[in-house]
Amino acid sequence: MARRRHLSRITVMQVLFERERRPGVDFADALKRNAQEIGELDLPFAELLMLGVLEKEGELRAMIQSSAPEWTIDRMDPISRCVLLVGAFELLFGKDAPAAVVINEAIDIAKEYGSIESGKFVNGVLNAIAHHSGS
Repeated sequence: MARRRHLSRITVMQVLFERERRPGVDFADALKRNAQEIGELDLPFAELLMLGVLEKEGELRAMIQSSAPEWTIDRMDPISRCVLLVGAFELLFGKDAPAAVVINEAIDIAKEYGSIESGKFVNGVLNAIAHHSGS
């Protein structure tokens, strides 16, 4: 189950990244296409994450911004930004995983897909969000 959730988070991050590069992308199609490419994941969980991030995006961006005051959202590297949206959604609105699990998952994805510093940056921002929200 943990592996399937990990792959689900990666899939949602990829769809969010694709949206940054191709505005107007159909999220449902992109999610299904990426899910097929990645393989065995928890599609209902991925859909919940995707829809949740899209629904709460303004609030998530505001929380990320306030938790990274030295960085504007636009200045963040795109992978970190997308990972942070998924992680912040899970911390603030998800009830399935403890904060430590959510943060560790996000760090792993940021390290795998982002820059050398992405893991540290994501860790700092999500820890700030977790402490602020009481997660």
